[in-house]
Amino acid sequence: MTEFVIKHLGVEGDGVANGPLFAPLTLPGETITGQVHGSALQDVKVLTPSDRRVAPPCRHFKSCGGCQLQHADDDFVAAWKVDVVRRALEAQGLETVLRPIQTSPAQSRRRAGFAARRTKKGALAGFHGRASDTIVAIPDCKLVAPEVLNGMQVAETLATAGASRKTPLSVMVTTTKTGLDVAVSNGKPLDGPLRQHLAAICDQMGLARLTWADEVVAMRTPPVHALDGIDITPPPGAFLQATAHGEAALLAAVREITEGATRIIDLFAGCGTFALPLARTAEVHAVEGAPEMIAALDQGWRKADGLKTVTSEARDLFRRPLLPDEMRKAQAIVLDPPRAGAEAQVAELAKTTTPRIAYVSCNPVSFARDAQVLVNAGFTLDWVQVVDQFRWSAHVELAASFTAPHMRG
Repeated sequence: MTEFVIKHLGVEGDGVANGPLFAPLTLPGETITGQVHGSALQDVKVLTPSDRRVAPPCRHFKSCGGCQLQHADDDFVAAWKVDVVRRALEAQGLETVLRPIQTSPAQSRRRAGFAARRTKKGALAGFHGRASDTIVAIPDCKLVAPEVLNGMQVAETLATAGASRKTPLSVMVTTTKTGLDVAVSNGKPLDGPLRQHLAAICDQMGLARLTWADEVVAMRTPPVHALDGIDITPPPGAFLQATAHGEAALLAAVREITEGATRIIDLFAGCGTFALPLARTAEVHAVEGAPEMIAALDQGWRKADGLKTVTSEARDLFRRPLLPDEMRKAQAIVLDPPRAGAEAQVAELAKTTTPRIAYVSCNPVSFARDAQVLVNAGFTLDWVQVVDQFRWSAHVELAASFTAPHMRG
């Protein structure tokens, strides 16, 4: 076995030795042994552990693939995630103020995707093992909320009812005010008997809604999700922030950036995570590519009390970004694109004189690329708030403040 020294962590949270060679569950400064398989080190043993190494808080950590960084202390992980953002910006020649990271507490994830398969004795549900298709039961998971963890039993029941022998079910479980919202894929094709069986399961297990292969097969009560106290019923599988803490941290940053604006445009608006709360003090135009999410946003606005006007539009912002003339009346713009970023939309934003832009991102690399376009157009990147709502993972989120040239001073 050859010895290696871990130089730093890669963007996926693996330790990186010279080569580069990647070794999971290692930390900078550690001397390890391992066998080289391509660019990976396997059968890794730590000879000299880092002083930042800790005992993982979850007993499932070594076998479960849900978390990557429980072996490092919290301060190390926090500093590393801020540094991921810093290095992404530096790669584009950018510097700014990086505010202290906001980290969601343990057992606060309100959504999780379980794998569930039939077995000879019944069914098994959990997360996939580390770098494996094996399903690992996680009864003491320290990541997800207890209500979500209860969804494992739901997933096992659904696997018994409608999983094939060969393919595990994918069961997305989301907590709502009215019960669990469950969406299943990779199950058997729906027929009459299966629909009846699934409806009975929904009733017996007290689910709010059960969706099977994009078809709502049963709904005891509409699943209700509160956005800063404003109720919406999202469509099955709709994007929602992973934790209430993370959602609040991002919303606080967006509110700070857009403070005082009376006309706001929210791009990639989803179901209204930012549009609806911002409508307490401003008129908002929300734009989102998925019509069903725009419908949920609009219905939430119509049922809420005390909100200013929210107009909405279903539009593919990758193919048809808003043009400068369509944004000229906005006093602030919010955008929260998917991981690919908002290249086409940012190119149009760069041509505007919009006073303030709040950019929310789940990918520091695509964010830094887009930020450079805005900075080159004269905008100032004032600060970045890093948010960690995917605790113990390599995932990083952020909210960033941009101001137009004429706003300086």
